[in-house]
Amino acid sequence: MTDNTALWLSSKRAAFTVGAAPFPTAQSGEIVIRTRAIAVNPMDRLVQTSGDLMTPYLHYPAIVGSDVAGDVVAVGADVTRFRVGDRVVGFAGSTDKTRNRAAEGAFQTYVVLLEHMTAAIPDALAFEDASALPLGISTAACALFQRNFLALNAPAKGARAIGRIVLVWGGSTSVGVNAVQLAVAAGYEVIATASPRNFDLLKRLGATAVFDYRSPTVVADIGAALRGKTVAGAVAIGAGSVQPCIDILGPCKGNRFIAMATPPASFDAVPAGRGHWRKLIAAMAGTVAGNIALALSARRKKVTLKMIWGSTLISNEVGPMTFETFLPEALADGRYVAAPAVEIAGHGLAAIPAALERQRRGVSATKLVVTL
Repeated sequence: MTDNTALWLSSKRAAFTVGAAPFPTAQSGEIVIRTRAIAVNPMDRLVQTSGDLMTPYLHYPAIVGSDVAGDVVAVGADVTRFRVGDRVVGFAGSTDKTRNRAAEGAFQTYVVLLEHMTAAIPDALAFEDASALPLGISTAACALFQRNFLALNAPAKGARAIGRIVLVWGGSTSVGVNAVQLAVAAGYEVIATASPRNFDLLKRLGATAVFDYRSPTVVADIGAALRGKTVAGAVAIGAGSVQPCIDILGPCKGNRFIAMATPPASFDAVPAGRGHWRKLIAAMAGTVAGNIALALSARRKKVTLKMIWGSTLISNEVGPMTFETFLPEALADGRYVAAPAVEIAGHGLAAIPAALERQRRGVSATKLVVTL
């Protein structure tokens, strides 16, 4: 039996520790991959520090992490899309309420992936670059395509122009760069915000216009760009992103719907140890108060708000639409770019906690990746 090793979270708010793990078995609709690269996300550390609120259902000991790329080493009996040796990228669903299984956490040497949440990657695409995709593209796809969100047409090769505009506030983030590309691939025009240093990146990815989110006139400037046009909705990413989207969409015609990727209060300062409850309660109170204020503002301007949970596509048609139908071909022919750019933050599972801490301190248009 081949050995497996994982970065374990033994209980709520415990420290991450490297240890032996069972070698996983591919069940119906599953594959097992040998991990080559793992990207880290804010959610990975928030499960550790704020799991009381974020994932109260999670079984412990747990293995977290969602962004993983590697080689297929085993396939379930009914799997038809993959063979042993294939190079793939996938969304590891261990912290989703419907999965909740340590074998599906990305932070280990051998990972179980669902066939319909996995995409083949071309030989020219490095595992490290591919690993930046899963949670970013999943969250963006949930916002854009789920029926209870923006409900856009599916992305497809040669998609016809729809004549409607999607606003992506926070376009250079991991979710933003994927939202821009997916909306464009579905035939929509995209207006985005970012820092000026990332304008060229977003225009290369297909955005029609990009505005500086720090500009004091950004709301008026985007409003002027949308005058006389029809909106398909907005994706609000990052602290303080929702209120300007409300102000922009309020006067517009079309679908005045905002998919929220970021809560109104940050949980970054919540520690796993001393002071945990004091700061968690403060963050929760800030979130509740912020949500009430945003809801009142949205109601006045007849705008609809809804928070995204980036793994819900596992259980609906958007998951296979993204990872089976669209992504493999789009990556193979260069229509879709694995973004944002990655930076190697270390090698081996023991390097992940330091990468998470560095990610907490902030990166711009960059995904931190650990290789195995």
